[in-house]
Amino acid sequence: MHNLLSISQLCDKGFQIVFEANACKVVDIKNNQVKFIARRHRNVYVIDFDELSSFNVKCLIAQNKNVDSWLWHRRLGHISMSGISKLCKKDLVVGLPKLTFEKDKICDACQQGKQTKESFKAKNVVSTSRPLQLLHMDLFGPIKTSSLSGKKYALVIVDDYSRFTWTFFLAQKDDTFHEFSKFCKKVQNEKEVLISTIRSDHGGEFENHVLKEFCDQNGIVHNFSSPRTPQQNGVVERKNRTLEEMARTMLNEAKLPKYFWAEAVNTSCYILNRVLIRPLLKKTPYELWKGKKPNISYFHAFGCKCFILNNGKEQLGKFDAKSDEGFFLVIPQLARLIEFLTREPW
Repeated sequence: MHNLLSISQLCDKGFQIVFEANACKVVDIKNNQVKFIARRHRNVYVIDFDELSSFNVKCLIAQNKNVDSWLWHRRLGHISMSGISKLCKKDLVVGLPKLTFEKDKICDACQQGKQTKESFKAKNVVSTSRPLQLLHMDLFGPIKTSSLSGKKYALVIVDDYSRFTWTFFLAQKDDTFHEFSKFCKKVQNEKEVLISTIRSDHGGEFENHVLKEFCDQNGIVHNFSSPRTPQQNGVVERKNRTLEEMARTMLNEAKLPKYFWAEAVNTSCYILNRVLIRPLLKKTPYELWKGKKPNISYFHAFGCKCFILNNGKEQLGKFDAKSDEGFFLVIPQLARLIEFLTREPW
């Protein structure tokens, strides 16, 4: 394949073209340097680009454009080359020359000012095959405002396979092992399988001799994420953020005091287990954990007004109010009552 070079364009770029009987020289007027030589073949001057390596030069036109493009990169505050290219191609600004803006080298200033860790790619496969094969754990707190029961921390546990989530509220970090040990016995009896692996960060509530001894005795492998790398424990880290945002939203909408945060987080966890869809498996965490579709017909808005029937031991007067006004806060307790009342007879 052969390309034709425009003599007029070479002259416009500051080159001098010298034609001789057997060859044609292209000379840079600025430094009087011969850039390349075209040999005559019959009536055509042909350039052998394999010989250009002996001159140790690059295409000067492209080189000049490259320098100008990086100059504009600096003038525009080191914005990306793709961004400058869009401005140029779509003609969105005045005064920007029609250049080729390509990132063909590394800008030291950009690396020092913008460099970040490489993002963790989302998994396209389910890495576990059954519930309790891997549990993700994390603790968030302390919360400035204690809950009604005096709790300041929340322990969040997520099953990797089903993404079913449990929340436990603690007065102090030292209560983590006690709650976790009770949880292990409960879920292992429920599913009739053993916990294989747990994953957490290096927090003192997880990295201690008591929990290590418990894991060794029960054959549980304890994996830790790398320091300052929460992405490695991203399943529960992201769950924490979702729970906090959902609880904050419900508290603000209902205009309830902040000391109801534990009830809001508990309700958020209960709802998310029944409405989220597990990626790839296309089922809710509740269905993957319980084996049946969740029923959400009894859900009520968090913080809505409700009336509680006054059926206490004290006998009411003929015209005393039969119910007390209140706010609906906790769905899980209502759910357990409904499940008990609607369960199939023995």
